Amino acid sequence: MSSPTLLILAAGMGSRYGGLKQMDPMGPHGETVLDYSVYDAIRAGFQRVVFIIRRDFAEAFQSGIGARFAGKIEVDYAYQALDDLPAGFSVPEGRSKPWGTSHAIRAARDLISGPFAVINADDFYGRDSYERAARFLQSPPARNGKEHYAMVGYQLENTLSDHGDVNRGICQSDADGYLTGVEEVLKIQRADDGTVRGNYLDGSRREVPTGSIVSMNFWGFSAGFIPQLEDHFTRFLQQHGQEEKSECYIPTVVDEVIHNGLADCAVLPTSSSWFGVTYPEDKAHVVANIRALIEAGEYPTMI
Repeated sequence: MSSPTLLILAAGMGSRYGGLKQMDPMGPHGETVLDYSVYDAIRAGFQRVVFIIRRDFAEAFQSGIGARFAGKIEVDYAYQALDDLPAGFSVPEGRSKPWGTSHAIRAARDLISGPFAVINADDFYGRDSYERAARFLQSPPARNGKEHYAMVGYQLENTLSDHGDVNRGICQSDADGYLTGVEEVLKIQRADDGTVRGNYLDGSRREVPTGSIVSMNFWGFSAGFIPQLEDHFTRFLQQHGQEEKSECYIPTVVDEVIHNGLADCAVLPTSSSWFGVTYPEDKAHVVANIRALIEAGEYPTMI
């Protein structure tokens, strides 16, 4: 089994980094969340990183970000472009945004030949999550006629913001730890009495167990995911390709291949806490948590 590759979804970043959360310094020596992501990936056994970006800021990204990792890990780039579509499809008039996270992975289709993980550029996932993903990708279960994928699952209480509500996909799994479904719950927030409540799709607002496992877009795939994604994305364009803002998301593809019996998806529970800057006020929380991890010996003072 070849060493896994890490795909980092960074096409949402702009060409001016100063005010963008993805490039805000979070560590004591100006480290960004991306610096910690690649550091964790390297020590977990990933030997290659592919940044999925846009061509309009490629030069600035490669010199300002990608160059930091020279000599530490193999670095490649893929470019998400609005008009990078399967044969026979074109961009509808008025559309300016790419087609979602599945379209972003598709941009790297010619660079993937073995196991790979996918993360967001601006999320702090924690050391344990990379180690669990790497172990799975380097020793997946026997194929048994299916592709085997994985999703790192976080406890809901480790992903909440103190400064506003969040939306989360609440994951259901079977007795063997395989994903059976994801229920989107909106506007999840801790109430004054300490309970956590959210809006369910049936219209009710009720308590959400804090131990619920949620997806934060950290996935592990075999190379077999690429043709499955291509098939799904082609059908997505047939149905929604003329819509101005339709997007094709990774969980939708995973859900389809699971229910069609083409793959299964192991839920990898992690002890790591997820940190993200959903609200401007969250930055201080992320900085403080990174400092605490350094003091606990999880990270060196400078990486």
